[in-house]
Amino acid sequence: MIARVQSEPLDLLFHVEHVGSPVAGAVATFVGLVRDHDPSVEGRVTALEYSAHPDAEAVLERIAAQAAAEDDVIGLAVSHRVGHLEVGQAAIVAAVATAHRAAAFDVCRRLVESVKAELPVWKREILADGSHIWVGMT
Repeated sequence: MIARVQSEPLDLLFHVEHVGSPVAGAVATFVGLVRDHDPSVEGRVTALEYSAHPDAEAVLERIAAQAAAEDDVIGLAVSHRVGHLEVGQAAIVAAVATAHRAAAFDVCRRLVESVKAELPVWKREILADGSHIWVGMT
């Protein structure tokens, strides 16, 4: 199992290769990309800056371990990026291997949704006009 919070660019192939196994019949993946807009914000997004709580990697490891413990999971890898990301770069990559595709899709989706809901990372959107907006802050 891999669960990382890192400043280096994320590599989908690394994640897929890590979960591979002769008994795996399916690997479902998810790549969350930085996009050039946010429907809730006026203006064009040019970049994101992610910052993380010092415990973020431990939280990600807990989330990943829970998903990896599901009966059908053969391998699991998930990483979340921090720091400055340009439009088009990956903010999160997840790969889940199982014997059959339905389980791989289901676990991968739950994993990503749990990361989005529970991981203590904060996102600052940098807009084309030079302004910025913190997202997910209350």
